[in-house]
Amino acid sequence: MFACAAALGGCVDSDAPVQPRVAGGDVARGRLLLAQYQCGACHRIPGVDNARGMVGPGLDVFGRRSYVAGFLPNYPDALVRWIVDPPALKPGTAMPAMGVSAEDARHMAAYLYSLK
Repeated sequence: MFACAAALGGCVDSDAPVQPRVAGGDVARGRLLLAQYQCGACHRIPGVDNARGMVGPGLDVFGRRSYVAGFLPNYPDALVRWIVDPPALKPGTAMPAMGVSAEDARHMAAYLYSLK
């Protein structure tokens, strides 16, 4: 019985989504920063006050997305870079650079990854 339990303890559900971890990111602070930078003027973001924008895509299940902005693989470093300076990564994008620091972007990314 013990050997069976020990063997099952190492099993991993290969269908379970992998939670990206954002080094130095704080989910609660990220939620507040998304409101502070008024991301909800363009995006619908659950849990963020007045985030009912319809110009940009809804971020309701961002943590399950494969890509950021439809072209960047959805990894924490890429998301942080996107939040800091979208036009540098995709010239002509409608998403402006809002003056977000890399530190603030890490917190914002941590919150976005919590949305499943």
